[in-house]
Amino acid sequence: MAENCTTTVYLVGAGPGDPGLITMNGMNALRRADVVVYDYLANALLLGETPAGCERVYVGKSSNQHTMTQDQINAVLVQKAREVAARKSGGVVVRLKGGDPYVFGRGGEEGEFLRAHGVPFVEVPGITSGIAATAYAGIPVTHRDFTSSITLVTGHEKADADPNDPRVNYEALAKLNGTMVFYMGVKALPQTTTRLMAAGLSADTPAAVIRWGTHPHQRTVVGTVGTIVDAVTKAGLTAPAITVIGQVVTLRDTLNWFEQRPLFGQRVVVTRTRQHASELTTQLTALGAQVLEAPTIEIRPVADTRKADGLLSNLGTFHWIVFTSANGVEAAWQRVRALKKDARIFFGLRVGAIGPATAEALERIGIVPDLLPEKFVGEELAKALIETIGSEQMRGKRFLMLRADIARPVLREELKKCGASVEDVAIYETARPEKLPEDVLAAIDAGKVDWLTFTSASTAENLHALLSDAQREKVKAAKRLSIGPITSAALAKLGWPATVEAEQHDIGGMVAALAKIRPQQPVA
Repeated sequence: MAENCTTTVYLVGAGPGDPGLITMNGMNALRRADVVVYDYLANALLLGETPAGCERVYVGKSSNQHTMTQDQINAVLVQKAREVAARKSGGVVVRLKGGDPYVFGRGGEEGEFLRAHGVPFVEVPGITSGIAATAYAGIPVTHRDFTSSITLVTGHEKADADPNDPRVNYEALAKLNGTMVFYMGVKALPQTTTRLMAAGLSADTPAAVIRWGTHPHQRTVVGTVGTIVDAVTKAGLTAPAITVIGQVVTLRDTLNWFEQRPLFGQRVVVTRTRQHASELTTQLTALGAQVLEAPTIEIRPVADTRKADGLLSNLGTFHWIVFTSANGVEAAWQRVRALKKDARIFFGLRVGAIGPATAEALERIGIVPDLLPEKFVGEELAKALIETIGSEQMRGKRFLMLRADIARPVLREELKKCGASVEDVAIYETARPEKLPEDVLAAIDAGKVDWLTFTSASTAENLHALLSDAQREKVKAAKRLSIGPITSAALAKLGWPATVEAEQHDIGGMVAALAKIRPQQPVA
C-alpha cells in the first residue's frame, strides 16, 4: 500500500457529451490537472481546458472495443498518481468519465481501488445521460401529469452475471407505472422489451432511443415498447444510446428544442486562427452545429520590433492610428506593455477601426474608436476617414497603421492619394500551419462536411495549400460561407466560389447568414 501519497485523483463526471454540462468543480480540476485519464464518452473538447504539459491517457471503452480492461484502468490511476507525487506535492490526476462516475460509470470500483492503495480521491458528480440526454430529446423524465418516479436501469449487466438470475426485476418495473431509463442497452433492447411485455407492461407504452445524447449529432427514434426494436433497426441506431420508456415520451413533440435549432445536424469547419476560432465556434454551436476547428493561420509577433517600438514611442507625431484587425490591436498592446507604457500612450490620437471585432479589441484596452465604417473592408475605411477629415484637409495628416505582414495595400494607397503621410508597419506575422487536425481531414475525406467558413483571403488560400487535390474536390462539393467580398474573390480564384457571402462582414453577419438558411441536414 502506498503511504502518504500527495497526489489526489479526481473522479470527474464530464456529463453525457455537451461540454457545457460539466460542473465548475469538474472544470477546475481539469485546469489543475497534471494527468488526465479519459474515456470514450468524455467530450474531447474538454481536454483543451487542461494546462500545457498535462499528460493525456486514453482508456476508452465502447461496446466490444476496450482499449484497457477496468483492472488495467484502476492500475493506471494509481501508477499516474504515484508518478506525479514523485515529482511534486499536491498533484492532480483527473479521471474524466462520461456522465456521472457513480451512475453505471464504475467510479465506485475505481474509488475502492484507490482507497485500497492509499491514494486520496475526490468524486465530482456529473449530469447523467438518463436525465440530460432525455431532456435534450424533449423528454422530461418526470411530469406531474404522467409520473412521479424514475428508475435508472443498466441494459448491460456484468459478463459473469447469471442469466437465470437477473439483477433487474422486470415484474417490479412493469408495475411501477413510472419512467424507465435503460443505459448501454441497444444490443439487449429486444430482450429488454420482451421481458417487460412478458411482465405485463403494455406493448403500446411509449418508448424512445437516444443516440449520442446532447451531442450535435444526437439522433432520436420514437415508438412503443412493441415497435421500438424494429424502429431502431430501421434507423440504424447503434451504441452509445439510452432507452427511455414511459408516458413522458409523448411530450417530445411539444418539448423537443435541441433538434429544432437552425443548424442542428450540420457539420461546419471553422478556418480561423486557433486564438480566434472560439467566438465563431461558440455561436455556431449554440445554433446546433457540430463545429470542427481547422486553424489555417498561425499568428506570431514580428521578429524585429524596433520600428514598431520606435513609432509607438513617438505617437505624438501622428494624427490618427488605424487598426484593421483585432490581431493588430493585440500585437500593438503587447508592444506597449513591453515598453512599460499603458493606454495613456494614445492620448491626443484619433483612432480608427475597420469593424466591430477590432473595436471590441480596442475597448478591452480602454480605447473607444473614433471611427468605424459602415462596411468592414479597407476601401470603406479609407472612404470613411477621408469623409470624416475632409478631402481638402487630408494633405499633411499623419497616419500610423500597425497591421499584418500580408495586409492589403488599398487603405494605405487611398490615403496617400489624398496627400496624407502614412506609416504602414507590420506588427505581426501570419504563417501557414504544417498540417490540419486529423478529425478535420477525416471529415473532409469522408465527404461529411456541410459548410466551411472563411474569414479572410488567407484562410482560403492556406486551406487550399494544405489539402490534396482529392480533398480540394471535397471542399468544392461542400458549401462555403465567406465573410465578405475580398474573401469571396479569393475563394473564386481558387475554384471554390462562395455559396453565401455575409451581408454584414463580421462574425455576427456570418452566423446570421447560416441561421437564415436553416439547412438542417442530419450529421451521419
